[in-house]
Amino acid sequence: MELVRPSALLTPDGDGPVVGRFGGPILLPAGVETQGYPLVATIDCAALPREATDLPLPSDGKLLFFGYPEEHGMGELVYVPEGAAVEERQLDPSSYPACSEDFAEICDEFQQGEIRLTLDVSLPFVGPVGAPPPVYLVPVPGHLHSEALADVWTDQWGGASVVLGGYGTDCNGSAATESAAYLAAEDERKGRWPGGGTPSSDTADWVLLLEFNVHRSGGGAAIFWAIQRDDLVARRFDRTQVLVDWNP
Repeated sequence: MELVRPSALLTPDGDGPVVGRFGGPILLPAGVETQGYPLVATIDCAALPREATDLPLPSDGKLLFFGYPEEHGMGELVYVPEGAAVEERQLDPSSYPACSEDFAEICDEFQQGEIRLTLDVSLPFVGPVGAPPPVYLVPVPGHLHSEALADVWTDQWGGASVVLGGYGTDCNGSAATESAAYLAAEDERKGRWPGGGTPSSDTADWVLLLEFNVHRSGGGAAIFWAIQRDDLVARRFDRTQVLVDWNP
């Protein structure tokens, strides 16, 4: 029970309140650059019950999650404070470095409309006993295997394609924080870590904000937004690490 974490399943038809919107419009303050990726979801922080996650999320304002689920995809996270003046932006696919002929087709497959909340719990991903270790985005020391926990995981998973908080819904979701810590260290080494300082190498200091799963004919992908807990408290969303697990 100590492993259980609250999480929020985000669907168009959940049994809870409306807490945001899938897709556009893209509403950003005048001083914020137009993002180069599609808008996956806008979360209204004031509409989220505090018990929905164990994350220190803002009490109000909106979180805009941008991402593109392809082999060279990436993403961004923008926080818009409550009361900030905003203007509608248009996505310019030509500004995206991995622009391809199927850009519009992929964007059209993103969910659109209201986001409704369903409260749930999350457990660390476990594989069947005796199964080979999962392939992580970066090497991870150790992995939890338990037949009993695997059965519980199978029974409790609600199957939503978008999840706020928790551990993630598969092995790469569980490894997102490890990957984020590794990539942040690489950014710091290359002088690209915003605001100076040194990112934590302790994965316990990192949390998974959002997981977005895209299922397409012939393949699929998952996008993970992860951040240091201290940066989440300080509203340093420019330090968010975005990872794409691409499955052709």
